[in-house]
Amino acid sequence: MIGLINVNKPAGPTSHDMVARIRRLAPRRTKVGHAGTLDPFATGVLVVCLGAATRLADYVAAGAKRYEAEITFGATSTTDDPDGTLSETHRPPPSADGLREALAGFVGEIEQVPPAHSAVHVDGQRAYTLARADQPVNLPARTVRVDAVELLAFDGRRARLRIDCGKGTYIRSIARDLGVRLGCGAYCSALRRTAVGPFTIDDAVDPDALTRETLADHLHPARQAVAHLPAVALDAAALEDVLHGRAVPCGDVAGEAAALDPTGRLVALGSAHRGRFQPSKVFPPDPA
Repeated sequence: MIGLINVNKPAGPTSHDMVARIRRLAPRRTKVGHAGTLDPFATGVLVVCLGAATRLADYVAAGAKRYEAEITFGATSTTDDPDGTLSETHRPPPSADGLREALAGFVGEIEQVPPAHSAVHVDGQRAYTLARADQPVNLPARTVRVDAVELLAFDGRRARLRIDCGKGTYIRSIARDLGVRLGCGAYCSALRRTAVGPFTIDDAVDPDALTRETLADHLHPARQAVAHLPAVALDAAALEDVLHGRAVPCGDVAGEAAALDPTGRLVALGSAHRGRFQPSKVFPPDPA
């Protein structure tokens, strides 16, 4: 069983819980992993990779993300989300105009410190492990990309935002930093991921709908993980060469590319240069 499942993760379970659930449904010894963690309180698109498609997890995780976030003002959280200890700041929330002005400063390439309760490594340990043990967590700022922030609704206390961003962006950090910038404190009180690359919430499957009998029905082809890459179509002879790591003609395709067999199945990733495709990662078919 090879492919990707677009799961609509509910609030509560961890991403690893979703992987474990699907692993119990998949054939024995099937590798299963996810492509981009969702926090337990968060919901929405979680792409789970099966079989050889686990080698494509980084490509999925690198895709553009879209979130719908609820930000609550006038309080802070030890985890920057509703699962932490909340503290009221007793500071007035922003006006709608003040909020829009502040949000504009979070678009583009920005410097962001990940939450202390995150999976970032610190001296070989996860940051959340140190934070839960009340040990100091010193995380350096990192550059992330935010493509757009849209204010969908604001009731004077809570704002609902749509955020388009790149890999590694923490929405909890945006909420925290927005509260600091506005001087009233804030945390991310709800979060829904609505897209990861080509995978959208409209196509996501409820985990309760997955059974041993239906799992294969919800598999997306591995090719979808690298849908942004140009394709090199292989005939039978070229397919044999690629499966053995040999370069083949590729016409005018250039740069990183995906090699497809005559049925359209992804069989390799590699580099195309001067009319030749050199495979670097091969996905051989399962033995009969």
